[in-house]
Amino acid sequence: MRLPLYQVDAFTGHLFKGNPAAVCPLDAWLPDGLLQSIAAENNLSETAFYVRTGDRYHLRWFTPAVEVDLCGHATLASAHVILGIRREIDAPRVVFSTRSGELAVERDGDLYALDFPARPPEPCEPHPLLREALGAPPQAILAARDYLCVYGSQEELAAIAPDMQKLAAVDKFAVIVTAPGRDCDFVSRFFAPAKGIPEDPVTGSAHCTLIPYWAARLGKDKLFARQISLRGGELWCENRGKRVRIAGHAVTYMEAVIGIPDADLGEER
Repeated sequence: MRLPLYQVDAFTGHLFKGNPAAVCPLDAWLPDGLLQSIAAENNLSETAFYVRTGDRYHLRWFTPAVEVDLCGHATLASAHVILGIRREIDAPRVVFSTRSGELAVERDGDLYALDFPARPPEPCEPHPLLREALGAPPQAILAARDYLCVYGSQEELAAIAPDMQKLAAVDKFAVIVTAPGRDCDFVSRFFAPAKGIPEDPVTGSAHCTLIPYWAARLGKDKLFARQISLRGGELWCENRGKRVRIAGHAVTYMEAVIGIPDADLGEER
């Protein structure tokens, strides 16, 4: 079996920046174990697989270790493959059916804009290892799917060096850290070591929580954000109540073919 594979740098206009995602179009679903093996072999923070049914697409995301319920950068990358590379539909908008419901991506000039569910953070009782794992104490800790740890400055955020073993033991999917930005509304970083992602370069799903937090704190609904990982990324954000808009660029790095011998099609990790 031969499968097409694309690697796209998402949330950046420059090659070798942003968050690289693999995108694998399928004619029909393969065994979950095989999908997980492909994602592990790619060894990127996410590999997206999609199957087209008419003008709708069923989309799934896998880290090297697990399937996840929501991923922004690999959704943006999938839209770039469908609308920008393969030109599978003659429309500026693609709709995905996912584990997080219906997600739409629309081309807006040279940006791809994601329509995602908002996940506002709320006060919480943090896991006892969280502060120790981060090293630097945050000003506030909130939570939605992920912990949201708020710091006072971009410099503090850049200096954080978590203990990944301890961070992997906390009781949320991941940990977002955030602070006011120097040349943007806010900056963030994202850690999910228990899910096979020590630090994610740019995390669309984290902004489902970051956008409502910063919109309320800053008193405005349109925001510009940076994720200050080593690769870095840029996101144009909008708070829309129960939904958020997350827009970014995409750059194609690679077009390839996966060759899977028939004898290995039933193999699972």
